[in-house]
Amino acid sequence: MERSVHVDILSRGEGFRRGWYKFSRNPLSIIGLTAVLLVAFLAIFAPYVAPYPKHAGKFVNFAEANQPPSWKYLLGTDVLGRDILSRIFFGFRFSLMMGVVVLALVVPPGVILGLVAGYFKGKWIDTVIMRVTDIFLSVPPLVLALAITAVLTPNLFNAMIAISLMWWPWYCRLVYGLSASLRNESFVRAAQVTGAGTLRILFREMLPNCISPIFTKMSLDMGFVILAGSALSFVGLGVQPPKPGLGTMVADGARYLPDSCWIAIFPAFAIMIVVLGFNLLGDGLRDLLAVEEV
Repeated sequence: MERSVHVDILSRGEGFRRGWYKFSRNPLSIIGLTAVLLVAFLAIFAPYVAPYPKHAGKFVNFAEANQPPSWKYLLGTDVLGRDILSRIFFGFRFSLMMGVVVLALVVPPGVILGLVAGYFKGKWIDTVIMRVTDIFLSVPPLVLALAITAVLTPNLFNAMIAISLMWWPWYCRLVYGLSASLRNESFVRAAQVTGAGTLRILFREMLPNCISPIFTKMSLDMGFVILAGSALSFVGLGVQPPKPGLGTMVADGARYLPDSCWIAIFPAFAIMIVVLGFNLLGDGLRDLLAVEEV
C-alpha cells in the first residue's frame, strides 16, 4: 500500500515537471503569467507603489487638470487633476476583487449542480437542473447583468452579485458533461459495488477527475469576468466614483476624446493587459494540466 502511494506521488511529480517544462517553453504562457503576477503585485501594494495614493480617493486639483503624460505624471491627469497611473493601480484592486469574488460565488454551486445532474443523468433531478441551466444560458449574459444591476443600487457588490447570477450555468454545463461521462467508468462502478454513498462517489471519486478542466476555465474566466465588470462600470452600474474602477475611468475619459485621449486610452489599455494576461495564462495552464494527467 505504501509503495503504491509512493509510486503515485512520484508519477504526479513527474507529470507536473513535464507540464511545467511545456508551460515554460511557451513564450505566450510566460507573458501571461508575468502580466498576472505584475497586476496582482500592483493591486496588493498599490498604496506603496502608486506615485500619488491620495489621488485614488476624494481628491481634486484643478490647477493640474488634463495634464498630458510627463515625467511628473507618467500617464497624465484627468479632468480633476488626479494622476491616472495611481488610479489604475488602485483600479486593479477592484478588478481582481471582482474576478475572485465572482468565481468564489459561482464555482461551488455550478460544480455541485453539474455533478449531481451528470451522476443522475436521465432522472427527474437531471431534467430540473439542466432545464433551469438552459433558461439562464438562453439569456445574453451581459443583458441579464445589466437588468439586475439596473434594479439594484449601482455599486461593486451588486455588480458582483449580478455577474454571479449569470455565470454559474457555464460551470454547471461543463461539469455536467464531465460527470455524465464518468458515471459509467469502472472506478465509479467499483465504488457503487462496495457500498459507497452518493456523496463519497460525487466528491471523492468523480470530482477529482473534473478538477483540471475546472481550473482551466477559472483562469480563463477571470479575464472575462473582469471585462464584464468593467462594462458594468462603464455604464455606471459598477464601481462608483470617486473609486477608480477601470471601466468608470474609461467612461469618464471618453467624453474628452480626442483632445485628452490619454484619460480613456490608458485605463482601457490596463483592462486589455489584465484580460489578455489571464487568457494567455489559462491557455498555458490547460497545456500544463493536460500533460500532468497523461
